[in-house]
Amino acid sequence: MRDIWNELTEWVDNDKAFSIARVIHTWRSAPRASGAGMIVGEGMEIAGSVSGGCIEGAVIEEALEVLKDGKPRKLNYGVEDELALSVGLSCGGEVSVLVEKHWAFSEEEETRKVWMRLQEALQKNEPAVLLSKTSSSPSSPLLVLPEGDDIGDWGDTNENAKEAALEAYRERENRLMEIGDEETFIQVFPRRDQLLIIGAGHITLPLVQFANALDFQTVVIDPRKVFATQERFVSKPDHLIDRWPQDILEDWPLHEDTYAILLTHDPKIDDPALKILLKHDLPYIGALGSRKTHAKRCARLEEAGISQELIQSIKGPAGLDIGAKTAGEIALSMLSEVIAAKRGNL
Repeated sequence: MRDIWNELTEWVDNDKAFSIARVIHTWRSAPRASGAGMIVGEGMEIAGSVSGGCIEGAVIEEALEVLKDGKPRKLNYGVEDELALSVGLSCGGEVSVLVEKHWAFSEEEETRKVWMRLQEALQKNEPAVLLSKTSSSPSSPLLVLPEGDDIGDWGDTNENAKEAALEAYRERENRLMEIGDEETFIQVFPRRDQLLIIGAGHITLPLVQFANALDFQTVVIDPRKVFATQERFVSKPDHLIDRWPQDILEDWPLHEDTYAILLTHDPKIDDPALKILLKHDLPYIGALGSRKTHAKRCARLEEAGISQELIQSIKGPAGLDIGAKTAGEIALSMLSEVIAAKRGNL
């Protein structure tokens, strides 16, 4: 739902009732993945997609009915269905879609509370897991917060539901499964990946642009005020901080979705940042510089009492070897290495 988040929250804020359709299961060559969403308002106003156009017309009709009667619908489209062929899935893709009236407009206070807390979590970049029953009888969803309290009450199945939600979160995978004899869609909302950049030099400008395009939360820290100005960035970072890294990072949220790149070449800036970052089990820490520069960096860290194991976890020189020359190419090689680390291919 992140791709339609702006439209979704705008419609809620404007008290514009709508249905939400989410892909809950796919087989073979279905065009959009589990969790993809589309919202449908009165007058056939829409945002988002559940199939890239293949089944939108059929889903919109059902969503308008849900908006009228408030009853959820699980829709199945497959190659053996005459409807599926008519809406464009003859290529072999199959998809299940859950259509509900959006939770903000529910008559149930518990359901509205779930939405409000989910909205708050996503705005604060906190992880969340939303569980929805797929039956045609309206029921309140359950929200499991890996780092907070759960919202909602499913009675005897609460504990099993929470365990299933946390397992899905650990694996970062949406899933459709039976919980207490009821089919349930579990949708995982991990944090936005955070790209932490130390240094706001020329490579940082395209690096932020590329990272923003891939929906990273971008954080740039550089005490050199001549570099740390928003005007230099065509694509603005989410946070641009003109202070020393050691004054910021001790209290900054550093977690399993944080990737760090150090770009200043200046030991006075990079080294204090590394000493803090290496205390956390981050999936990626990369540092700009030649092999000679990196060797000197490693020697300084060792003299400061950092273990060889931690020092060796730093990718230096940072970036995949693609023969990069320009600032943009170097930034691309670095972000490619970050993606490789994220996908477990490094």
